[in-house]
Amino acid sequence: MNKHLSQLIEIANLDKEIDSFEPRIKEAKKELNCIEEEEESLKHEVEELESASRDISLSIAKNENHLEDLSLKLEEIANKAKLIKTEKESKALSLEEELAKEQITFANEEIARLNTLIESKKDSIDTLKEKINTLQIHQKEIAQKVEAEVEQVKEEQKKVFTQKELLVSKMDQKIISFYEKIRKWAKNTSVVPITRQACGGCFIRINDKIYSDVIRSDDIITCPHCGRILYFQEENA
Repeated sequence: MNKHLSQLIEIANLDKEIDSFEPRIKEAKKELNCIEEEEESLKHEVEELESASRDISLSIAKNENHLEDLSLKLEEIANKAKLIKTEKESKALSLEEELAKEQITFANEEIARLNTLIESKKDSIDTLKEKINTLQIHQKEIAQKVEAEVEQVKEEQKKVFTQKELLVSKMDQKIISFYEKIRKWAKNTSVVPITRQACGGCFIRINDKIYSDVIRSDDIITCPHCGRILYFQEENA
């Protein structure tokens, strides 16, 4: 195998290793991301409950205002009762008073119901806030652990980058440029072995001449079907 092809195989393996670091970092952050998502979800629930509580408070205020109006009305009825002259007026006034009292009873019951409801909302909000506080404590612990893991992965990544830079500096820049063009679309399958006389990237069989050229490794050979750089591994023969 010629020197340039050996270098390309080595640099392709380094690129694969470099690309493997990002998924490792994502995996390390996975638990932390889940906690952050859960925290956001709980905060959203708190906001909805607080919004509902504000609406209930407005309803209570409306009912209390209505009670004040009804109290004034009963006072007005009481004053009118002093001036009635006929039985018909008395009945009409009594009916009006009875209706006002019914409305007062309903308003008081509604206020009591709404107060119970708002207390329930407050309890739910307190419970959710406790959960958020617990999550935030846990989040800090996980964040420290994740930071250490990510730092370790980045240190490994840095070492591999250094290896690659050192190798690239020793290589023919035209070959590197050629490899990078293929890597733009082939990613980590830019340099592939021949398996059963087929390209290890597109898996299409190659003809005997190209197969023979690859085995001799006198030059860098690309797959005639997909354009990937090919090499021969004796164990795949």
